[in-house]
Amino acid sequence: MAVTAISIDNLLPAFPAIEARFAVPDPNRLQLLVYVYMIGFGFAQIVYGPVSDALGRRPVLLASLAVYVVGCGLAMVAPSFGWLLAARIIQGIGAAGGRVLSVAIVRDRFAGREMASVMSLTMMVFLIVPMIAPAIGGMMLALGSWIYVFVSMLVLAFWLSVWFSLRMPETLHPEYRRPLSPAATWEAIRLTLRTRVAIGYTTALGLMTGCIMGYVGSAQQVFDTGLYHLGPLFPLAFGLVAGAMGAATLINARVVRRVGMRAMSHGGVIAFTVVALMQVCVGFAYQGRPPLVLFLALLALNQFLMSFAMPNFNALALEPLGAIAGTASSFLGFYTTILGAFCGFLIGQAFDGTVLPVSLGYASLGGLALLVVAWTERGRLFRGGVGG
Repeated sequence: MAVTAISIDNLLPAFPAIEARFAVPDPNRLQLLVYVYMIGFGFAQIVYGPVSDALGRRPVLLASLAVYVVGCGLAMVAPSFGWLLAARIIQGIGAAGGRVLSVAIVRDRFAGREMASVMSLTMMVFLIVPMIAPAIGGMMLALGSWIYVFVSMLVLAFWLSVWFSLRMPETLHPEYRRPLSPAATWEAIRLTLRTRVAIGYTTALGLMTGCIMGYVGSAQQVFDTGLYHLGPLFPLAFGLVAGAMGAATLINARVVRRVGMRAMSHGGVIAFTVVALMQVCVGFAYQGRPPLVLFLALLALNQFLMSFAMPNFNALALEPLGAIAGTASSFLGFYTTILGAFCGFLIGQAFDGTVLPVSLGYASLGGLALLVVAWTERGRLFRGGVGG
């Protein structure tokens, strides 16, 4: 999870330097450094789950880290912007293993509300890292080059490889090992698609992920070059918003055992949508350029509320699929990432020098996610359910 967060947010302060180095004509094109990474990240997930169900979690995770290292190395020697984009795709392919297998490992060992609690702690790593990642990127730039940003990613991948090699046991239950065959994989995917709770909550999670990707893709332009011109204070603003998400995820981990996944996630997505509509109203009231403090407050509040929904959506989707956790995590991760990247790309590319694209994107995707949750639960929100 940390590899994914570092790979996206660490690079944001380097956008101006990369733009100058490769003479990128349109600042919005720099967002491709985020979105092509997500394309590799999304499509590769469909492979890691079935392979890990057959071979085990540990060797597949270590192999994925090796692929990520190759992507870092190629980025460091990129002679053109196109080369750099290709290296980012390879990085995403490698990082996808961590996304799939961390979730599968949690599902291997936990179920029900306990799984939701552990999933929140896992997600907290993904959400807290952005608090420091842009600052690390800024420090690397201060050393003299955007290339050092990729050096920091390389160091993290190497450290994780050593740690997992020495400390991580195999978590896949022997009775859950599945043959590595297209037929077995397709049967697991069919089971996942036929499970209303799995596909419904995954769709809602993908829509919420789209909010995050739209914000991340636009953040450097919103806070720095395109609107508020924070300069070196950009990592601080970005970190404050990420800190709100991390705090909510920690609260969720503690409360969900008592309240339940459905109550937490349903309340979170409803409140998120309401605050997103407030963001839209404030945006229009100030012609798309509200005071920084007001915009940051609303954005941080919405990220806070989002973090009550997303970890629980993930846990609810996987709850009925324990026997095929690897393949299910793989397919659902692929679906979530591609849906989120597509929605985020639409928001990011709509950036027009105001906060309106982000605010309208949040309101639209939040409302859609709420409708999908209502469909999933057949209109009965906040019901307890098994483990929920």
